[in-house]
Amino acid sequence: MAKKCGTRARFQDFRWLRDPGEGASSAIDRPSAGPNRRFVDQVTGKLLFFVALFAIVTVLFIIVFLLRDGYQVFFEVGIWNFLAGQDWNPAGRHPAYGVLPLITGTVLVTALAMVIAVPLSIGSAIFIAEIAGPRIKTVVKPAIELLAGIPSVVYGFFGLILLTDWIRIAFDQPSGSSWLAGSILLAIMAIPTITSVAEDAISSVPREFREGSLALGANHWQTIKNVIVPGALSGISAAVILGMGRAIGETMAVLMVTGNAAVIPD
Repeated sequence: MAKKCGTRARFQDFRWLRDPGEGASSAIDRPSAGPNRRFVDQVTGKLLFFVALFAIVTVLFIIVFLLRDGYQVFFEVGIWNFLAGQDWNPAGRHPAYGVLPLITGTVLVTALAMVIAVPLSIGSAIFIAEIAGPRIKTVVKPAIELLAGIPSVVYGFFGLILLTDWIRIAFDQPSGSSWLAGSILLAIMAIPTITSVAEDAISSVPREFREGSLALGANHWQTIKNVIVPGALSGISAAVILGMGRAIGETMAVLMVTGNAAVIPD
């Protein structure tokens, strides 16, 4: 019994010596960090809650403001004429509020932009995460993330000056402001977002998946196709949704390169 007590005492003495510079006073003061940390966590949690609540209330006020100032249109025009009408001219002598060209143009431009952007973005993400060397990765990845921070007006300006002129000459059209110009511009704007998120999802696939696939005899390309991409499919889907959200939300740049005309493209 005495031997066990001596061993325990020596272990406790060793535990005190394991962290030099700390004495009995630090051991006494250490439990006081618990209540302080709980207080900081509670304050931070309440602060984040109020910030989130403020954002929700702000969005609700925006919706209420739009409904308050716009609900009379439904009584004057009708819901069906508002949704299915093909004329949008609210400033004319006889105002027209048909939003069908606006909805159709948004859907068509976004769809073609995703057709262009998704393959390029996923291919770029796979290259950065699985093929590129460390030096190339340290240069390419920050460059792509930097493109996501360029303002929409800058993209729209270059699209108006360069892209529309190229489309006009290449396709022998009187004007380059078209559905194709808007889709190409939106694809360029969505590629950085999709690539960054998809690359993070691919890089987060466990290393054991790669090693297991290679151990079973698969080569690098087979591992990417059959193991890594399916394993990161949820993250890639989230990346595509985020890119689509940015494409749908862009207005100024699209108006600059599509001609600012509420018509259904041919």
